[in-house]
Amino acid sequence: MLSNNIKYYLRPFGFIPPKDLYRQKKEVIEVKGNYYSDIEITKKENKKISKVSLLVKDFFKFADKNKQLQNQFNALTKKINNQIFKKKKSLIFSILNTTPDSFSDGGENLNFKHNHDKAVQMIKNGADFVDIGGESTRPGANKVKPNDEILRVLPTIQSLNRKKINMSLDTRNSTTMEMGILAGVKIINDVSALKNDKKSIDIIRKYKTPIILMHMPGTPKTMMKKANYFDVVLDVYDFLEERIKFCESKGIDRKNIIIDPGIGFGKDFEQNIKLLNQLSTFHTLECSVMLGISRKRFISVINKDSEPKDRLGGTISTTIHAMMQGINIHRVHDVKEVRQAIDIFEKLNEK
Repeated sequence: MLSNNIKYYLRPFGFIPPKDLYRQKKEVIEVKGNYYSDIEITKKENKKISKVSLLVKDFFKFADKNKQLQNQFNALTKKINNQIFKKKKSLIFSILNTTPDSFSDGGENLNFKHNHDKAVQMIKNGADFVDIGGESTRPGANKVKPNDEILRVLPTIQSLNRKKINMSLDTRNSTTMEMGILAGVKIINDVSALKNDKKSIDIIRKYKTPIILMHMPGTPKTMMKKANYFDVVLDVYDFLEERIKFCESKGIDRKNIIIDPGIGFGKDFEQNIKLLNQLSTFHTLECSVMLGISRKRFISVINKDSEPKDRLGGTISTTIHAMMQGINIHRVHDVKEVRQAIDIFEKLNEK
């Protein structure tokens, strides 16, 4: 019998292109449309972690009579009925910051007509949603009052809604959420995972709006001082699991929940890299996973002299790396180039 202090995590790895799928069905696992030959099992017991890697065909013998592992495996292979995908395998959320201080494009999009035209071009370039934000959440950023945030985002939302453009709203304030939803926003993207404003969950429940829950320790102002983890992957997983359960307890359907591990939010370079190499761990949470790595600082740590706008190569390579782990929602600045990379990768990996 298992102790209540034991918890298991599963990570599929060993990506197999569908064209090379010659193995028998029991020798591979299908996760989010990708195929894998191996599974890593992480066991956390109190404050001890152990890992074992197995071929898929050997997993079932190992997991025999272990109900927790069997449940994790079933969650890993479960198909998610998320309506926002329609017939697409991968989605792009294009970033439109109407802020004076965002890390990459702060101050560029303060003109209403410029915002409108830029968003329309993003859709033409291949974006599925325009993710509009009126508050910078870069490390050290100051909090913006909801009224100021609304004044920044609402004119653009109203204008794009008349064009019937799909929009998400990047906000952690319930008042902004409701104003945005009423103006035409289809998805709320909350970097605080609904922890900043206690009224936010009521808005999400009232309008049945899909919600993106992101991991961030503390606030943008304090998060880099709180980058202390027992194990960053497992800690982020446990946080997101708790937030999903909270949402479900308030009447939110899991199929309306998207999760984001929060690359760069309260994580140092090594922690970001560890998360990026173990993204497929999050699939057992039975939610679609969004990844926001566009122009992030970890790229410049590797490529020493790159400014945010010079990080396109790093953005694309990390996006492909994530796709090989089953990540299918990508939040980016450079829509045209990333859409081309995604389309080519998917074409090359057709059955």
